[in-house]
Amino acid sequence: MIAKLSGRLDMSGAGDCIIDVGGVGYLVFCSGRTLANLGEMGGAVSLLIETHVREDHIHLYGFLEAAERDWFKLLMGVQGVGAKVALAILSTLAPGELTQAVLAQDKAMVTRAPGVGPKVGGRIIAELKDKIGNIALGPGATSADAPPVAQGPAVDAISALVNLGYRPAEAHRAVQSAANGLGEAAELQALIRDSLRHLAS
Repeated sequence: MIAKLSGRLDMSGAGDCIIDVGGVGYLVFCSGRTLANLGEMGGAVSLLIETHVREDHIHLYGFLEAAERDWFKLLMGVQGVGAKVALAILSTLAPGELTQAVLAQDKAMVTRAPGVGPKVGGRIIAELKDKIGNIALGPGATSADAPPVAQGPAVDAISALVNLGYRPAEAHRAVQSAANGLGEAAELQALIRDSLRHLAS
């Protein structure tokens, strides 16, 4: 299996590129985000690779960041999400934004990606909520668009606030603020109580 390619950027198109490695050109499918950051034609490039082998083809999928590769693998595990849809999602949302959407149960954010309808978006949110605790967020993980990963009671607290009628994004912010104040050992009821206090202030 090919896990990494380092060479020269020979061509970049809509959805793929060719990496020249010692005179051999490898066709690699990428998200729009990765393609936009490959650099100048002819320049050195290094991509993390996911190799998919089928009876009729071998496809290579390339990523500049481990976070994007990890999200690709997670998305591919969701029923109804193929490689094309996974790359469309990663072209629309950065890894940190995807993490935020899943933790906040924000289906609308995921369905911004082409080819992702409400049914598939809901399935992504539901199936990946408990699978992102160890995912690499990559550069910028501490920025505003890539919040710390909520775990355990925090995830349940966000869900509880959403069920009470609060918007997913504001529920996530409130729970994050409460968790920061209460510490890692905070219990669910305490998180909900403090989150509601933050929302009321």
